Amino acid sequence: MTDAFGTAKFFTNKQGSKLKFQLEVNDQAHIHFGARGENGPVLVFLFGADIMTIEEQHGISTRRGIVTGIITDEDIAENSVRVKSVRDLLKLMQKKLNYVNVHTEQNPDGEIRGQIIPVR
Repeated sequence: MTDAFGTAKFFTNKQGSKLKFQLEVNDQAHIHFGARGENGPVLVFLFGADIMTIEEQHGISTRRGIVTGIITDEDIAENSVRVKSVRDLLKLMQKKLNYVNVHTEQNPDGEIRGQIIPVR
């Protein structure tokens, strides 16, 4: 149980080729594939070191606990669900098949998670 909370916002460009995001986070955060109540693979690293290379992700900046960045096709992690582009990711977001998972040192499997819900 945790009393942690957060908000993640995603905005796409008109072409659907880039996603801008803003969230408040510590340690690591990712977009995963999975419907509500299901766990799935990482699709995009939003914040924190790449687990494989321990290098900070490009295109990401932090300021006073707020993380912002732009996701492009190059940011899509290798995955088993055939997501290869931002457009593929957006299709899953429209179907509510993605969630943000925030990992901390105390809870490496995830401190909090929230389903990504599209709004107009």
